[in-house]
Amino acid sequence: MAMKVVEAGTVEHLEFSQTLKTAKVILGYCQTSWPLSCYYASMVQEMRLSIKGRRILAQILERRKLLKVLSQRDKGLVNRKTQSKGKKNGTQDTASSQTNINSLKRQTKKNQSVEGERLFELGTRMLHQSKSQKQKEEAYLIFAKAADKGNLKAMENMADALLFGDLHAQNISAAVALYEFLANEGSHKAQNALGFLSSYGIGMEHNQAKALVYYTFGSAGGSMMSQMILGYRYLSGINVLQNCEIALFHYKNVANYIADKLEKNEGVTVEKVTLAERPENLSSNSEILDWDVYQYYKFLAERGDIQIQVSLGQLHLTGRKGLEQDFYKALYYFLKAAKAGSANAMAFLGKMYLEGNPAVPQNNATAFKYFSMAANKGNAIGLHGLGLIYFHGKGVPVDYDEALKFFQKAAEKGWPNAQFQLGFMYYSGSGVWKDYKLAFKYFYLASQSGQPLAIYYLAEMYATGTGVLRSCKTAVELYKGVCELGLWAEKFLTAYFAYKDGDINSSLVQYALLAEMGYEVAQSNSAFILETKKATILKKKQMYSMALLLWHRAAVQGNAFARIKIGDYHYYGYGTKKDYKTAVTHYSIAVDKYHSAQAMFNLAYMYEHGLGISKDIHLARKLYDLASETSPDAHIPVFLALIKLEIMHLIQDVVFYNFNVRWKQMKVDINLGPYWDLFIIGAIVVLLILLIVQRPE
Repeated sequence: MAMKVVEAGTVEHLEFSQTLKTAKVILGYCQTSWPLSCYYASMVQEMRLSIKGRRILAQILERRKLLKVLSQRDKGLVNRKTQSKGKKNGTQDTASSQTNINSLKRQTKKNQSVEGERLFELGTRMLHQSKSQKQKEEAYLIFAKAADKGNLKAMENMADALLFGDLHAQNISAAVALYEFLANEGSHKAQNALGFLSSYGIGMEHNQAKALVYYTFGSAGGSMMSQMILGYRYLSGINVLQNCEIALFHYKNVANYIADKLEKNEGVTVEKVTLAERPENLSSNSEILDWDVYQYYKFLAERGDIQIQVSLGQLHLTGRKGLEQDFYKALYYFLKAAKAGSANAMAFLGKMYLEGNPAVPQNNATAFKYFSMAANKGNAIGLHGLGLIYFHGKGVPVDYDEALKFFQKAAEKGWPNAQFQLGFMYYSGSGVWKDYKLAFKYFYLASQSGQPLAIYYLAEMYATGTGVLRSCKTAVELYKGVCELGLWAEKFLTAYFAYKDGDINSSLVQYALLAEMGYEVAQSNSAFILETKKATILKKKQMYSMALLLWHRAAVQGNAFARIKIGDYHYYGYGTKKDYKTAVTHYSIAVDKYHSAQAMFNLAYMYEHGLGISKDIHLARKLYDLASETSPDAHIPVFLALIKLEIMHLIQDVVFYNFNVRWKQMKVDINLGPYWDLFIIGAIVVLLILLIVQRPE
């Protein structure tokens, strides 16, 4: 099949020689949907058919010719077989030839499979190491070549790029077409993607039942994301009966996978920006380091600020606050700080040499040297590092007593990783008697600082009732926290930057996927984007109802702002019918549970006007005052609201002739003294006398 790529009025022909089954599906969508092959063609065209692009095209065209030759040869053999039917010798020759052809086809397919896998791995390495748009394009060209050889994982990457707009413009219809083909081929990743798209009605019919089926098949095929989504659905009772034990089963499977990654130092720590809290200035927030601030920090580091040097080293070591992970930069800053005498820098250098990375080779002796230098200064990280060396026998004989000693010293200084290691020693009985109470104590201490493996082992203890009373709910909540450290959390950064760059659709799709997995911040961010109605991938009439659903899910997970938003939606009738009583209920929850000034103000207004609740002016005043005391930002709105309340109340009192009450509230006695009523009576008497005197005779 020939596919045309048009640019400035010229037509170029691009041939793709996928396996017969793949070609029928993928290339068949070219004219309408622009899936994999069209996407590949556009990339080649956008690179202006570079030398590399031409070489790829030549290889594809050459392979197409070879396949045509094989096909013609195959047909010729079949014709000869028909003509020589009944002739023994001819039949034997044909059978032999057919066997050779089949063998050749199998070998060709095997070679393509091996080559496809090699290209996929090459593209993956290039993508992970890419630091520019051009390098990403080259990585996806490699994926396209791998996909052309039938590699399903490469096709999955291409489909993801189309869905999220990772490389070029987002094309959801093409992504759906490719996912459907991959799902038919047994791709659990595609099953998960189709479930997600069905759940939101993005590019597909909005169908929660179908989404559940897709997730179930994805989970059965081994998709960690599908398992996490099912865990969240059974935990919250979303389109299924709420069942803690089933949620526990799914979350535990994912948590086991994440914990294994964490033990290999492959965890992800991602800053989760809440869009609703800073819509007016997204570049200024504590989660993402602004580029100008980063440049200033670099300037200070070069000027010799040791604390900044260590901080920049840590950020580059782990790739936090929007900075890329760069071991070379981390090494540079740690060396500068260590040379200036920083114990923390020495300890982090020990960590880098103990684990090994592209910047430094793994070296136990060097790690021991730096850890010892830091430990001699009383540094907790250095003490913990020495404990690890003795615990695992890195360059020294395993010595649990020495490890225990160093872990205890570091734990006393509050280092959570050391607290976890002590808990693990008592949990597993490594060098000490098993003591689940002590294990629980140290795991709990470490978990308070967010140590992920400590949280995982606490979940294990609650799930099995080891050392504590079994609690399915507590175990699920802890497992859920561990699961949210998976590599998929990196989409928080890409979604944030997409939103910041104005690519609303791409940002929404990424946040929506994370929201489906149960991330509370992603749920509120998705709802926030939907209610702005800037996205175009959903129908306008769907947006408020979908936003309300997401606000509700975020509120259930403890988001106070989301709880207020639900009240607002019911008050104004966004995505639902106006219901003042329900609005009052949600505002009341936000007041009682979160002491929200905004909720206090809203509830006061409803008491003032008797909306959804009995009118109570005194309680309204009390709530207004409480809102003002709770938040400085509420001072001006509360002041204006009270002025309005008092004026309206005064007017009502005048209308109903409640002069005495109103005049006292106007503090007339301040101006006329405590006997103001005598003054008024006197004035009336004087007025009457004047009227009598002036009366005409």
